[in-house]
Amino acid sequence: MSENLRRLKRGVQKELNELEDELCELSQEIFDNPELKFEEYQAMKWLTDTLEENGFKVDKGVGGLETAFRARCRKSNGEGPTLAFLSEYDALPGLGHACGHNLIAAIGLGAGLGLCAVMDELDGDLLVIGTPAEEGGGGKVELLKAGVFKEVDAALMFHPADETLVGRGSLGIKELKVDFYGEAAHAASRPEKGVNALDAAIATFNNVNALREHMKDSSRVHGIITDGGEKPNIVPEHAGAKFYVRAEELDDLQELREQIKNCARAGGLATGAEVEISEEGHGYKPMNPNPGLVDLVRNNLEELGEAVGEHEGGMGSTDMGDVSQALPAVHPYIKIAEEGTPAHSKAFAEAADSDEGYGKMLIAAKALAMTGVDYLGERSIQEAVLEKFRNS
Repeated sequence: MSENLRRLKRGVQKELNELEDELCELSQEIFDNPELKFEEYQAMKWLTDTLEENGFKVDKGVGGLETAFRARCRKSNGEGPTLAFLSEYDALPGLGHACGHNLIAAIGLGAGLGLCAVMDELDGDLLVIGTPAEEGGGGKVELLKAGVFKEVDAALMFHPADETLVGRGSLGIKELKVDFYGEAAHAASRPEKGVNALDAAIATFNNVNALREHMKDSSRVHGIITDGGEKPNIVPEHAGAKFYVRAEELDDLQELREQIKNCARAGGLATGAEVEISEEGHGYKPMNPNPGLVDLVRNNLEELGEAVGEHEGGMGSTDMGDVSQALPAVHPYIKIAEEGTPAHSKAFAEAADSDEGYGKMLIAAKALAMTGVDYLGERSIQEAVLEKFRNS
């Protein structure tokens, strides 16, 4: 690394140290005022106001999403690649920011402000993109479809967790809705006249359980019965179920999805019920962490004194997976809670509003901004990142 890039990284860290109080206050405001997917109007306003006050040109409501935004550093010269830092800011129903999106929002914002301070010495464009509705709404998927990422050459964000990881992937996910239609009858006097739709649903779950023995260790299927009938003395003429199907590879996801559909079809065949299957809700692709960006983030985290672990155990799903399949991207994790603390829990929400959480937020913002210096400052790094994406 050249001495010039080291100097720019020191400049980024200095800028973020000066912004620490402002970033913490904004993150806490978002935490204290949780907004659900596609309803993040206040969070978006706080973020975009801060960006505009710091010289960014902001476009709101991009991609047809009212709470999405795209902000461009006015120091960008457009002569190199376009780098984007992403912010999420939606909350969970009933749990608030139990996934730490208040921290993600400030990390993306801070990384953008920190790197923008030195952009007049780098070639390229810098964007901060506000991506709503990660929790079940697929905001990034919609923004991809709308072309918001069309000009982006690399996208980066950080997620809070119970350990610090940089190369961890995610599971792709598909949501299946299954309706079973039978024939109502009196369950005591004329059960033979009925076709039990609930039996078809139960048979489907039994079929899925039989399939689990032959699924890959990383694959997941979980479902619920949404309708099981009206009264015990009426043979259910309708039953409903929903399944989340997850896998680490796209091909595995497609195959497992078809297997679950067959489980439902078999349940209908065994009981005489008709079966209707539809795909609805959110569907996210698996995360494809770019190895070149992973190495850069790891090096910068370690330079900042943050220990990086090796991933073990399960994974969730994120719409950042779709971004990573379309362009070079990375979605590392920063430790804010005791190891073993699950996301989407009250304990994790407490960590997202703690001194530890806000301290790690600043480290993550610095690591992203420093990675931005690496990427925009070295053409060889840009070429390596693109080559590794093409070969992934």
